[in-house]
Amino acid sequence: MRSMRYFYSSLIVTLCGLAGAWAIGGWAGLWIAFNLALLETSLSFDNAVVNASVLRHWDEKWRQRFLLWGMLIAVFGMRVVFPLIIVAVIAGMAPMPGPMALWQYCNTGVWPPHDVLSLAIINPDRYAAILTSAHIEVTAFGGAFLLLVFLNFFIDYEKETHWLAPMEKALAKLGKLEMAAVLISLVLLLVIAATMPQAEAMRFLVAGIWGVVVFVLVDGLGDLIGDGGAAAKTGIAGFIYLEILDASFSFDGVLGAFALTKNIFLIAIGLGIGAMFVRSFTLMLVEKGTLNAFKYLEHGAFWAIGALSAVMLLAARFHIPEVITGGVAACLIILAALHSWMVKD
Repeated sequence: MRSMRYFYSSLIVTLCGLAGAWAIGGWAGLWIAFNLALLETSLSFDNAVVNASVLRHWDEKWRQRFLLWGMLIAVFGMRVVFPLIIVAVIAGMAPMPGPMALWQYCNTGVWPPHDVLSLAIINPDRYAAILTSAHIEVTAFGGAFLLLVFLNFFIDYEKETHWLAPMEKALAKLGKLEMAAVLISLVLLLVIAATMPQAEAMRFLVAGIWGVVVFVLVDGLGDLIGDGGAAAKTGIAGFIYLEILDASFSFDGVLGAFALTKNIFLIAIGLGIGAMFVRSFTLMLVEKGTLNAFKYLEHGAFWAIGALSAVMLLAARFHIPEVITGGVAACLIILAALHSWMVKD
């Protein structure tokens, strides 16, 4: 029962969120938000494990900063504002209403249709269509970033603990080759792009290469900052790293949410509730030392990330149901946890 204290804030947000969903869409809206929350929570447990693997090395100050500000960015920024910005870039519109638009609305009661938020409210089908049209860029960027997260964990010739020993030992040996993870990622991007039509291949390659570039920059940010204290060095770099990681995890879920509803407020409520439970799981894993007690759990989470990155990269070429992604990730984490429990001293 003591573990339940980690979920009190998530339960409060759930009750408030579901009440808001009911106010927006009645019982149908409540049901949609509940399903989105359940989907986001189940698909993002590997995100919680990876977050915990980073946060356990931080001091308490930076850990609390991430759990507070990082959560606000994750719920509001990545799941509401970020999709609006992407649509704004594609459509050449303002993402949010400006002061004049708000003034016009207050005086006339008419919401001006020249910003993306208005489009999402007034014409959600058009908004969803524009957002979905960026699917190739989103999956290529996120898939490339997550692929490097996966490879960087396993490509380490000094790594001694292995779960899926044959594959993990082979990957560990590649650690002797400089920039092995980047080389593998670029080769995979080129191979997948070669199977696509030329126009789509160029979009895929450009977005995927940016995913590689951003990972390299974020991964090296701690060294770039200098020796101004270990907490600040890991904190700033780690904060940015975890936020981009969360974006890579979450945005594919935002696209998938449109299969249930086009209402951006219900999507934000459902995915926001799910993000809160990911935060609670992360906090519990860190404070209870679960990763130390279950030595293969972290490995299972990174294999789940590898599976997700593969699905995202292949999704630019093939349709892969989200239930497969979630099912594979869940199975890998459960198997890793069971194996860890079986080999406990």
